[in-house]
Amino acid sequence: MAITARGVIARTPGAPAEVEEFTIDDPGPNEVLVRILASGVCHTDLGVKTGVYGTDGFPFLLGHEGAGIIEVVGPGVTSPQVGDHVIIAWRAPCGTCRFCRAGQPNYCANSLNAEKRMRDKDGTLLNPVLGIGTFCTHTLVHAKQAIPIAHDLPSAQMSLIGCGVMTGVGAALYQGKVTPGSSVAVFGCGGVGDSVIAGARLAGATTIIAVDIDPRKLEWAKEFGATHTVNSREEEPVVKIKELTGGNGVNFSFEAVGRAETLEQAIFCRDLAGTCIFIGVPGPGKNLNLDLQRFFDVGGYVGVSWYGNCLPTRDFPLLADWYKQGQLNLDKIVTRTIALEETEEAFAAMERGETLRSVIVFDA
Repeated sequence: MAITARGVIARTPGAPAEVEEFTIDDPGPNEVLVRILASGVCHTDLGVKTGVYGTDGFPFLLGHEGAGIIEVVGPGVTSPQVGDHVIIAWRAPCGTCRFCRAGQPNYCANSLNAEKRMRDKDGTLLNPVLGIGTFCTHTLVHAKQAIPIAHDLPSAQMSLIGCGVMTGVGAALYQGKVTPGSSVAVFGCGGVGDSVIAGARLAGATTIIAVDIDPRKLEWAKEFGATHTVNSREEEPVVKIKELTGGNGVNFSFEAVGRAETLEQAIFCRDLAGTCIFIGVPGPGKNLNLDLQRFFDVGGYVGVSWYGNCLPTRDFPLLADWYKQGQLNLDKIVTRTIALEETEEAFAAMERGETLRSVIVFDA
């Protein structure tokens, strides 16, 4: 039997998103209905709402960082079960595509999603952001997108594992493969960048340089493990990073902004044969022009990290355990908790640089 839910729906690029009622049909085979307990307000949702990533697909049900409780399971679902607490993953390997068959499910080319069964009051199908949509009281996802976790973990912090935290920690551990005793630079110290810093610390890096233009974010970065900070409005970051590393540059650099200027800085702040990982989502139409001889002379590896190169079934419980053990600081990423109706103000606070994450929280 269809249920009525409430969620934040974006109908027109650039226009304010509004809280509306919508209906959700019963879960189909291999699908589950999730009652959302918390959802992080991520910069990607702002980009979707404003049309940065394109103007097709509206109306969108916003949100893609969510934690909740399974309320209904569809035919054929044995796990998760009704009552399980879960983090929702926006990628779930299919098991049959060319990458999954080759043992690389983290690159799955056919990620699993539920069928579109959510409609507004006029019967128009909603497009859930990244296939999940979590700025809402309830959502419908594929069963393999709902990763069970312990019931006693706080939903606000757990929701962030679903995207930003996993993206950053995974970029450091799995894509960059940061090594013990190494040096790291992170460009952009929002929620993702600070999670890269946290991941680098977990990996054993001993010099971690945070780069940003906002003094407040640089101070926050220290709480996640940054050993040095560089305000790139006041200092040329490549020069300063070289100075902090004996003139050599860092072993690993990460760009979490999505701008050509900062990516170029991340590339050239490395030591010889260093690694640079591009995380920030640039949006269409951006271009990078490099001095190819200089690029060649540095050598090393430059790559892109999608979702931290993670496997949600393996990594979400791992990060949750690290949080429980006090090894992964998620409390500091939750800058403020808000109601569903405060989402637009959360976007504005994000643009003003006042938050790492606002988190929409519903009553348990």
